[in-house]
This record gives sequence, structure tokens and C-alpha cells, in this order.
Amino acid sequence: MSYAVPPTRTAAVVHQLRKEILSGDLLAGTVIKDAELAARLGVSITPVREAIAQLSVEGLIDIAPNRTRQVTQVTQKKALELIDVMSVLACAGFEWGVDNLTAAHIDLMRQRQTEFVEALRAGNVLAAGAAGGEFGSIVIMASGNRELQSMVDLVRSRAMRTAPLIAESLWNTVIEAHDDILRQLEAGNTQAASARYKQMYVDYRALAEQQLFDTRDSVRA
Repeated sequence: MSYAVPPTRTAAVVHQLRKEILSGDLLAGTVIKDAELAARLGVSITPVREAIAQLSVEGLIDIAPNRTRQVTQVTQKKALELIDVMSVLACAGFEWGVDNLTAAHIDLMRQRQTEFVEALRAGNVLAAGAAGGEFGSIVIMASGNRELQSMVDLVRSRAMRTAPLIAESLWNTVIEAHDDILRQLEAGNTQAASARYKQMYVDYRALAEQQLFDTRDSVRA
């Protein structure tokens, strides 16, 4: 997958911080100090503060009333709620866009599926999550509803906090579903493809409730 260089210093800081949070390099609860972060990244305070504000909107950084910033804690309840919201948004987008798919769209979805599987084999769960997300985004964009896609992107960014915790069985659930969906699309059965996409979220949610977290109330993701 190609990487586009962030166009501004703020975008570059957002990209770097998001990567560190999603990978677990910055643990949940870590306090973010503007001056220290600016010095480490070699930028001024302004892009750091703007980046923190952006990541706060994405739900990755909490800003307390006393202005203390820290990496958001991930609880089981929050993780499952994110899956539920993602399911509603993504399945609506898939249903709206599936009849607009062309052969080129389906080829691109297969390419993303290949990238998804290869990233998992390489142990790069963040790249896998990105490729897996783009699989569904291709259909949402085919619907022409960019506002819906922006909402899906926002929820997905929050949900990716759990990516390092996802067990192999959960990833396999998605792989198998994507393969089934591609077969249905190539056969021209869009209704069955849409139904399989919805079932994927049902199965994933059930497994996540069992496996994504243990008895702890929160994790250092």
C-alpha cells in the first residue's frame, strides 16, 4: 500500500501520534506533554497542540478539565460499543453501494483482501486493519455518500486501538467472510454479498465479546 507524505507539520504529527497509539508504543493512560512531544518530533508547540486536538476528536486522546492530555483508556464496554456502531454504519454503506460496484471495484477489493492477508502473515496488524477497512470502504464510496465514509473512518480510527489485541480466530472470521463476499459479487449476487457482510459483523462481535478482553476492566493497548 502506498504512503502519502502528510502535507503539513500538523498532519505529520497526527500521523506519528496515531501510529504510536494504535501500535501500543504509547500505552493507554500515558500523559502527553506538549513541550516534550514537540522536542522529540522536532516541531513547534502549535502543530503538536493542533494534532492533540484532532486525535481528541478521534477518541485516541482524552483532554481532562485541567487540560491534562493522556492516551485514552480502552475498556471492554467501549470496544464492543465501537464494533456495534461500526456495524450499523458499515453495513448501511455496503447495502447502499453494492449495486453500484463495477468489475474494477471488485478487482480492487480483491487486491485489498490480498494485502490484508499478507499483512497478517507478516505480523503487521495495523496494516492489516487498514487494508481490511478499505475492503468495505470501496463499497461505501461506490454509494457516493462521502459523509458516511467520513463517519466510518472516525469510528474505525477508534476501533483500531484494539487491533494489537485481536486473536487469530477473529482475523480468520474476517478473511473467510471477505472471500465469501468476493465470490458472491463475482457471481453477481449482490443481495447475498450484503447479507454475508452483515453476518461478518455479527460473528465478529460475538467472538470479540468472548476473546478480545479477559476479566480486566481495561487494557494497556
